[in-house]
Amino acid sequence: MALTTTFLLAFGALFSIVNPLSGAFIFFGATRELDPRVRAQVSRWVAIYAFAIVTASLYVGAYVLSFFGISIPVLRVAGGIVVAMSGWRMLNEPDATEQRRSETPSPRSIDVSPSRLAFYPLTMPLTTGPGTISVAISLGAGRPRGFHASSVAFFIQTLAAVALLAVLVYAFYRNSARLAGLMGATGTSIVVRLSAFLLICIGIQVLWNGASELLSTLPLGSAGVS
Repeated sequence: MALTTTFLLAFGALFSIVNPLSGAFIFFGATRELDPRVRAQVSRWVAIYAFAIVTASLYVGAYVLSFFGISIPVLRVAGGIVVAMSGWRMLNEPDATEQRRSETPSPRSIDVSPSRLAFYPLTMPLTTGPGTISVAISLGAGRPRGFHASSVAFFIQTLAAVALLAVLVYAFYRNSARLAGLMGATGTSIVVRLSAFLLICIGIQVLWNGASELLSTLPLGSAGVS
């Protein structure tokens, strides 16, 4: 059982923050005008990028942030703003189901390559945002120091957890249209709107968490009257 402790801890923490099931509806809401073949390619690239981002955050994230002088609270503030803005755009988009009642459905192709379309904002920050990055950095900070059996076991188990997470992201995003089909047109529209609103709330919460940490570092007591 001890051999899988790190795997379960890493996978549980990352899965709860990424939540690919609810993310599939957000993904479908952002890509529902695309051709299904293009959407499948985009979902594959989202999974690849998500794997790369979480892996890099796990093993080198803390070093990169310290090199540029960026703290995790600042990362949360900036990422929270981007997440909230993305949710706001989705919340205010016209209802595609109303448009399709008066138009012949014709999936749209794009000139941009799926690999470019998948990164922003579908991967960063909608799938692996500042919350995911900060969780991954926190997990990586607890790794054993040096090169020995426990550090190798940590590397293998965390890498397996990230790989499984990427597979689930691909599976849910790849089948987001089917999930939406099970919900129906009205249900999908409701879920997309609710997901967009929750995305705004998540962004504000991430922003507030970072801002609270920054405000707590202010030397409020030093300006007191002597």
